[in-house]
Amino acid sequence: MSVQEESIRLHDCGFNCAQSVLAALGSYTGLDEKTALSVSGGFGGGVRCGEICGAASGAVMALGLAFPYADGEDADAKTRIAKLTVALNRDFIKQFGCIRCQDLKRNGIPCDELIAWAARHAEEIIKDNQ
Repeated sequence: MSVQEESIRLHDCGFNCAQSVLAALGSYTGLDEKTALSVSGGFGGGVRCGEICGAASGAVMALGLAFPYADGEDADAKTRIAKLTVALNRDFIKQFGCIRCQDLKRNGIPCDELIAWAARHAEEIIKDNQ
């Protein structure tokens, strides 16, 4: 099953956009499904206040796990995750016109479209930068 299909399957099971994307990318992040679903549980609905899209948030979390910046003195890791996150956000905005959950909903963009795109794009970024 592709990451897009898995992310949609998870969303169909009732999980939010962030959960669906992060859990679908488990083979790249090393997170088991339960942990991925747990850690991203509060990020749906734009962190429950309509701000940054949960699908984008889940993708950024996956990038952070795939390219960890966990040592405050590792300037290269800090620069790498910053560049990858900026690229993902830029591409998301280019694709959908914005990244804010309330605006995406107002524009009628279905969550499944955002989820599938974010999961696939995060996977592409991970593969291109390994």
